[in-house]
Amino acid sequence: MDSLWGPLADPAADAGYRGDRPRVGFFTDTSICIGCKACEVACKEWNDVPEDGLNLLGMSFDNTGALGASTWRHVAFVEQDRRLGQQDAGPVDLGLPGFELPGRTPGEHPRSEFRWLMASDVCKHCTHAGCLDVCPTGALFRTEFGTVVVQQDICNGCGYCVSGCPYGVIDRRPDDGRAWKCTLCYDRLRGDLEPACAKACPTKSIQFGPLDELRERAAQRLDELHDAGVPEARLYGHDPADGVGGDGAFFLLLDEPEVYGLPPDPVVPTRDLVSTWKSAGAAAAALLAVSVSVFLGRRPR
Repeated sequence: MDSLWGPLADPAADAGYRGDRPRVGFFTDTSICIGCKACEVACKEWNDVPEDGLNLLGMSFDNTGALGASTWRHVAFVEQDRRLGQQDAGPVDLGLPGFELPGRTPGEHPRSEFRWLMASDVCKHCTHAGCLDVCPTGALFRTEFGTVVVQQDICNGCGYCVSGCPYGVIDRRPDDGRAWKCTLCYDRLRGDLEPACAKACPTKSIQFGPLDELRERAAQRLDELHDAGVPEARLYGHDPADGVGGDGAFFLLLDEPEVYGLPPDPVVPTRDLVSTWKSAGAAAAALLAVSVSVFLGRRPR
């Protein structure tokens, strides 16, 4: 990739592709996620991802904990003790039959309420992907769809990609040390099929398609929720001007990103690469000047 930072219209073209395929990705609407884990199962079945433990972690009903080398889709279950206070309206319709946010009648005293926040997390397939930028072997590559894929037969297990990901997504398997993550079902995309997780999602919380169309759809959905009395709804990872140039997989959240285990302001490590090299060059030039000055000052007369 030629560009390391800033807004970028087409990362596939920047990587050298000259096709007419639109960039594709995921829009995950967490407001209609029911935590069924169909996406996790479909991902494992299609991609032959090994089982990674079925033990409850003592934190709600989550049995996978986080994304990893053998968890390419992770459904977060966040049990939240929420003080709703006084409300001027009844339950808020989220646009899906049977799913509402609880409301209050006017004048009712505030009381503690629990709610579940559920969200299916996945690799973000960043516009500027830190994992791809730091890979020394070329195991990571940008596809013609704008996504990022790991070639395990080239991966040497160095782990640079793990530290290069601002989301903590990519990881290495303990048995062979190679890195693994979501491929956005690259093999299915090449066959004009949607990814397995989106295909299996019963509520269409996970939506797949051209990224520009998904952004328009997400903006419309956000307006609907705000009009319905859900002011805390927000988009995450959709902005091309953010620290990674925008994500290929972005989300509609009902609370702060940290509540879902997402970083509030992710930044690709290569953002400061140019300024770092400039500073290093200036320091080296200054050191050379001082060394020359000292050498000349000590010459015998």
